This record gives sequence, C-alpha cells and structure tokens, in this order.
Amino acid sequence: MFRPILAVLLAMAMTPPAQAQDVTVFAASSLKTALDTVATDWQQKTGHTVAVSYAASPALAKQIIQGAPADIYISASPEWMNTLASAGLIVAQSRVDLLSNHLVLVGQAGTAKVNIGPGLDLAVLLGGGKLAMAMVDSVPAGQYGKASLQSLGLWELVQPQVAQSENVRAALALVAAGEAPLGIVYASDAVAEPRVSVLGTFPDDSHPTILYPAALIAPATPLAADFLQYLRQDAARAVFQAQGFILPPKG
Repeated sequence: MFRPILAVLLAMAMTPPAQAQDVTVFAASSLKTALDTVATDWQQKTGHTVAVSYAASPALAKQIIQGAPADIYISASPEWMNTLASAGLIVAQSRVDLLSNHLVLVGQAGTAKVNIGPGLDLAVLLGGGKLAMAMVDSVPAGQYGKASLQSLGLWELVQPQVAQSENVRAALALVAAGEAPLGIVYASDAVAEPRVSVLGTFPDDSHPTILYPAALIAPATPLAADFLQYLRQDAARAVFQAQGFILPPKG
C-alpha cells in the first residue's frame, strides 16, 4: 500500500524545481507594451529570463522599500527614484533618465480633435461624464495631468468630474471601454490602445518634464546590469520610440 506513495515521492524528488527569473524589473504601468517587447527580444537573444511587474510608480517604490525582490526599478517620475536613492536602495551610478513622454487628452476613436489651452471648455466636452486620470496626488501621470490643468486654469472647472484610477493604464481602460468620455494619459498609452484616439497634446511647459529614470536595485547582479544596458541600445530604443516614447540623447 506504500508503493503508490513512494512512487509519488520519487517523482517529486526527480522533478527539477521551478527556475527563478534571471532579472526582475519593477516598472511603471505606462511602459508595459513597449517593455514587454524589449524584454522578449532580450530573452531571445540571450537565453536569460525577465519578469516584469507593472504598477503605479509609488506602489512599486513602496514594495521595494518593504523588501520586495527587484533587480531594476523604472519610474515614471524622478520623485520615487529619489525616494529609493535616499533610502540607499539603488546603485547610484547606474541611474539614468531612460525615456520621456508627452501628456495627451484621449477619447473614443473618432472623437473630434481639440486645441488644448486656457480656453478649452473641458466640462462641455465631458457632457456630464467623467475625466479619467491616474491618482492626481500620488501617481505621476495624474500629478502631471493635474499640474497641466492647473497651469491652464482648467482644474477647478473639471475637478468634480475627475475619475481617479490606481494607474495610468487603468485610466486608459476607462476611456477605451466607454466608461469615461475623456482621459488624460501619456502619448505612449494612446499608441497601445486602438480603441482611443488622441484629441490633443498638453503643452509641455504646462507641467513638469516627464522623465522615466531607471536604476539597479542594490546589490546589483551582472545580468541585471546587462539588461539595463540593453534598454539603452538601439534595438530597444527603436521599440520605445515606435510606441510613442521620447528618447533622450545617447550618452
């Protein structure tokens, strides 16, 4: 009667343990479409594996502070990278401004374009519906969006109609699903979602410069350093650019 049990135990002993990922990346939600492609390309070229965890930049930073096992952190704002740097959690010399972006107003595909400026009547355009945004006081995309609306004198008019989401991709999903007529997201998000169209681009001088700093989490592994370096090479830069991101000068 013990033979079946013995057979199961032997089979378990002979089964190799699940292989851990070689590199674990914590990245801002807006990077998903492009970074998934870049990670797949690197895996095919090197034979190594990458696991990417996507969420809002502050949520990921807090997880790292609490001890979550990440090798690389890519934020949609310098603020949260600065937080990790102050805590001594990154390899300081590895930090680089990887990408930039534009902030855009999106609506359902086919919606008429608008000129975004102080005279824009967003309340009328919303028609009683909601303006989808990432969390305006903590998530970078929401912070940039709120700053731009304030700069243009539009925030007070639309604040009651703002529907806040946990991250920018969640805000994008509200517009794509027709649950909100308009949303404020990154230009790269609009490229990733065929059900929405860009109605207008917010002036770059109406909000802080959008930057995506990336850095190794200490202690860094050689493979993590290799992948971070790959993110700055021409093949990866081409993917990011095609997805709507802005590339900094190569340095």
